[in-house]
Amino acid sequence: MGVAVAASQNIFGSAGTIIIAVLVMVSTFGCNNGLILAGSRVFQTMAKDGMFFKSAEKNNKNEVPENALWMQGVWASLLCLSGQYGNLLDMISFVIVLFYMITVFGVIYLRFKKPDLERPYKTWLYPVTPIIYLLIGAGFCVLLLIYKQQYTWPGFLMVLLGLPVYYFINRKKQPDQ
Repeated sequence: MGVAVAASQNIFGSAGTIIIAVLVMVSTFGCNNGLILAGSRVFQTMAKDGMFFKSAEKNNKNEVPENALWMQGVWASLLCLSGQYGNLLDMISFVIVLFYMITVFGVIYLRFKKPDLERPYKTWLYPVTPIIYLLIGAGFCVLLLIYKQQYTWPGFLMVLLGLPVYYFINRKKQPDQ
């Protein structure tokens, strides 16, 4: 971003810094808008699938998942109080890449396990592309474990806390027989 600020100062003078700051704010607000709207719907869908609190499933009179939005807001606030943005990013990056790797591995696994399954979308340069992704992802995770242990493990443990929540939510469900 430093290059963008320097370029804007050369083009627009001292107002260049303000212009870049306003553009970053507009971009951030647009991104937040999409993330907030999508995030609450994820909570709502998880509740419909029995993987989150049932109260997140309901829409209010305006067809907005109000409870899910409140839950998301409380969780986001707790995360904001837990540290700096960079630390939060380090905390969750490991887990996000790990889940992406599980998804990519699932594509390879299904190709072997169910080769006749219809696949409307083909992976470009399969199996090279997913294998490269898995190698890069593994390297990224290893580097985070080596250099950012103070954030990687807490992020992983935070995700693992979801297991007791899941079992608490589903404690009354009987297993299929």
